[in-house]
Parts: sequence; C-alpha cells; structure tokens
Amino acid sequence: MVTWESWNAPESFQLNEADNNIFRLSQKIPFPGKLRLKGEIASKEAERMVAGLKITEIDTVAQLKKAYYDLWLVYWNLEVYRRDQELVAQFARIAEQKYAVGQVSQPDVLRAQVELTRLINRVTTENLVASKAQAQLNALLSRPPEAPLGMPKNPPSPAMPYSMSELEELTLRNRPELMAQTRALEKEHLALALARKAYYPDFEVSISRFENFGQRDGFGIGVSTSIPLASKYKYDAAVGEATANLQAAQSELGRLRDLALFEVKQALVEAQTALEQLNLFLYTHIPQAEQTLQASQIGYQTGTLDFLSLIDSVRAIEQVHLEHLTAAANFERAWAELERAVGQELPRREASYAKP
Repeated sequence: MVTWESWNAPESFQLNEADNNIFRLSQKIPFPGKLRLKGEIASKEAERMVAGLKITEIDTVAQLKKAYYDLWLVYWNLEVYRRDQELVAQFARIAEQKYAVGQVSQPDVLRAQVELTRLINRVTTENLVASKAQAQLNALLSRPPEAPLGMPKNPPSPAMPYSMSELEELTLRNRPELMAQTRALEKEHLALALARKAYYPDFEVSISRFENFGQRDGFGIGVSTSIPLASKYKYDAAVGEATANLQAAQSELGRLRDLALFEVKQALVEAQTALEQLNLFLYTHIPQAEQTLQASQIGYQTGTLDFLSLIDSVRAIEQVHLEHLTAAANFERAWAELERAVGQELPRREASYAKP
C-alpha cells in the first residue's frame, strides 16, 4: 500500500507548507504457509471444476450412444417389417391363385390382405418413429431436427471381456465424480490447515519518507503484527467448521464410491442379460422360427396347412427378430451405461453384425 499523511496542513493543502508530510510504502505479509495454502485450495477447486466438466462430457456421450442405438433399432425393425411385408405379399398371391382354382375359400384371400395391410401400417408408423429418433440424435449433436442422418453403422460383435474386479479398478481410477470429490476432500484438508494457521499472527512492514517544513527531512521503517489470540473463539469456530466440512467430504466420497460401484454392477448385469438373450435368439429361436416358417410355407402350398397357421408362423418369426434386435440394442445401451459408470471408453473388437 502507498500512504500519504499531511500534518497541520494549511487550508490550501500545499505540501511545502505543512508541518510534516509522510509518504509511506507498506506490505502486509501473512504468516508463512497461509498464502501457499490459499493457492493450493484454489488449485484443488480448479481441478474439481475440470472433473465436473468431464462428468458432463461422459454423460453426454452416453446419451448420444443410447440415442444412436435407438435409431439403429428403428432401422432394423423397418427391415424386419419390410421383409415380412414381401413375404405376406407373396403368400397373398399364392392364396389368390389357390382361390382362383377353388383350392381355398375367400377368407384366406381376405386374411392375407388384412395381414398385408397390418405390415404396411407398421412400416409407415416405424418411419415416423425413425423421424423422432433422428430428431433426438440431432438435438444431442446440436443440429437442426431435420438434419439428414445416414444409415446407422452396425455395432461390433457383442461380447463382455471384462470382469467385475477389472471394472471396479477402472472405476475407482477414472470415474470423474470420484476424482471431483477427491479434489474436494483434498481442498477441505487444506482448508482445515489454513483455519489452524489463523491462530498465528500476520505481519506488516513499511518504509516512510518524512518531509518536515523548515526542519530536517528523514526516513523511517516500521514493523507491526496482529494479535490473533484476541479472536480465539472465532478461530476455534472456524476450525470446527473446517473439521465438519472435512468429515462431510469424506462421507460424500464414500457414498459416491459405493454408488459408482453399484452402477457398474447394474450396467454389467444388464449387458450380460442382453448378451444371453441375444445368443439365445441367434443360435436357438431364430433357426427354429425360420425352419417353422419354411415348413408352414410348404404345408400351405401342398394343402396340408391352413392359412391361419401360415400367418402365425410369419408373426412368430417377426416377433423373434424384433426381440433379437431389441436384445442387441439393449446390450449397446448397457455398454454405453457401463462406460459412463466406469468413466472411460471401453475398447471392443470390431466385427460385422448378422442381418436378420
């Protein structure tokens, strides 16, 4: 600080006529360690804010991946409905041919048209669902709702190469919420140390220049110190508050750690469940449904099976494919949630996805 004092100055405040002019330069010096602690506290707060930004990034990426596979699922559902639409259109032509020669009754033709209309309606409504999914994905990308998006790329071959112990280790090392709270805990440790430093005095040193009217000029130096003992109860309260904040930060870190590990376990179980369902559909249900449809088609053409049974076979394979695709999308959503829970991207091996 720079200070000027003028003693017994005349009304005109002329410096050369005042009894005494004092020009002082002073500097306050906190007790050693206080400034360092304040700097480290600010640094920890900055690191905590950086971790908070990472939380937002990871959450946004997870939402983006889930929206992407929602759109992916819609496109593949459309493929299923279009394939079944072609199948039913083919069966409708067969029914019309058999009706023309008197081999089947008119209700077979009507049932075929009803089923064909149902599938046309499903294709139409699924296209509207695709528009909604595109708008959601565009919103997460900060793009206009109608911005064009291409056909979603197929995901890698689903597999779960990570154990719970590996995921726990990754979570404790990378989860940004834990990193942010760890920095907050370190900050509270420093705040407690700073509160304890308040019991120690601060200092001030100064150098002065004296200009005396009609007398000898000169210089002076000064040293002063605070007396913190006069405010001991205030400092005691500050230490108590810092201690309580430290304990709260420790408890919050434990709570966040437990929550993070629970979320990892939950996402892992969801991914494993979807993977089991997917494998069951791929290697059991889909082959069985395909064989049933082929047998029903041959049976209807040879007259050993009625049209209702044929339609039931079409609907059965449609449902199996839809559930199979839903399981695949559920695995990708669970994987995205697992990456969010762990706090980092988890590497996967690339492979093509089988078309239904």
